[in-house]
Amino acid sequence: MTATQFTASTGTGDSGRAAVAAALPTPDRRPRRRGQWAAWAFLAPVVIYLVVFYAYPLFRNLDLSLRDYTVRSFIDGTAPFVWFANYVTVFQDPTFWPALANTATFTLVSIVFQYSIGMALAVFFFQRFPLSTTLRALFLVPWLLPLLVSASAWSWMLNSDSGVVNYLLSLVGVDAVNWLTSPQWALVSVLIANIWIGVPFNLVILYSGLQNISSDIYEAASIDGANAWQKFWRITFPLLRPVSAITILLGLVYTLKVFDIIWIMTRGGPGSSSTTFAIWSYRLGFGSALPDLSPAAAVGNLLIVIALVFGLIYIRAQRRLEV
Repeated sequence: MTATQFTASTGTGDSGRAAVAAALPTPDRRPRRRGQWAAWAFLAPVVIYLVVFYAYPLFRNLDLSLRDYTVRSFIDGTAPFVWFANYVTVFQDPTFWPALANTATFTLVSIVFQYSIGMALAVFFFQRFPLSTTLRALFLVPWLLPLLVSASAWSWMLNSDSGVVNYLLSLVGVDAVNWLTSPQWALVSVLIANIWIGVPFNLVILYSGLQNISSDIYEAASIDGANAWQKFWRITFPLLRPVSAITILLGLVYTLKVFDIIWIMTRGGPGSSSTTFAIWSYRLGFGSALPDLSPAAAVGNLLIVIALVFGLIYIRAQRRLEV
C-alpha cells in the first residue's frame, strides 16, 4: 500500500498526515552522528595544536605588547594596560629605522638571490646529465646542516685574521676585508651566509615544479625553432609561476624571522649595522639584566603583521591567477 492509499484509508487532513508519518519508518540518524563525532575526533589534535602553539602564544604576545610588563610583573601579575604606548616607544627609538632598513634589505636581497640561483640550478640539473643526481644531493648539504653549524663555519671563513676568504683574496692582491667587524660589510656577510643556506630550498621546490611540466611542450617549441632562452622565458618561467609564488612567500616568511645566523656571526653589530627586527626584539627582551619585555613583544608583533600582509597579497594574487 502506498502513502496515498494509506492516507485515503485513514482519512484526510492533519489526522491523515499524522497517520502516514506514524506508519512510515523513522530514519536512523545514529550513523550520521557517529560520522560527525569521528570527523571531530580526527580534527581535535590539529585544533588543539593550533590553539596551544599558535593562537595562545599570539594572544599572549599581543597582551604583552599592550601592557607594561617587567620581571616583577610576571611574578605578581600587576602589569597595567598602557595600550599602544609600547609601539610609540618602538617607533621613536633610534634603532627603529636602521632595523627596518636592514630587515628590508636582508629579506629582499636574500630572496632575489636565493630564487635566482635556485632557479638557475633547477634548470641546470633538469638536463639529467651524468652525476646530476649526486651533485643535486650535494647541493642539499647547506639546507640539511643545523644553522648553528652553518653560521659558525661562515664566521670562521670570514674571519678578518685567519679566514679562508681573506686568504684567497690575498692571493689575487686584494687587501683583507673586515667582514664581521666593519659596519659596511657586516650585513653583506650575513647576507652571503643566508643566501648560501637558502638556495637548496629553492632548488628542491623549483626542480619539483619543473618535473610537472610536460616534455611535449618543449618538443613542440623545438620544432618551431625556439632556442634555450625562449623556452625558459616563454614556457618554463610562466608555468612555474604558482610554484614560484609559494617559494617566494615561504622564503619571505622565513627570512623575516632569521635570528640564528645574524646573532652567531655579528650579534647585530657593529652598532646597529646588521640589526634586524628579530635581533632587536631579542636584544630588548633578553639582552640586558632589566629587559624591556613589552617593547620586545611589540617589535615581534610588527614582524607578524609584515608577514601577514605579504601572505594576504599572495592569496589575492593566487585568486587572480585562478580567475
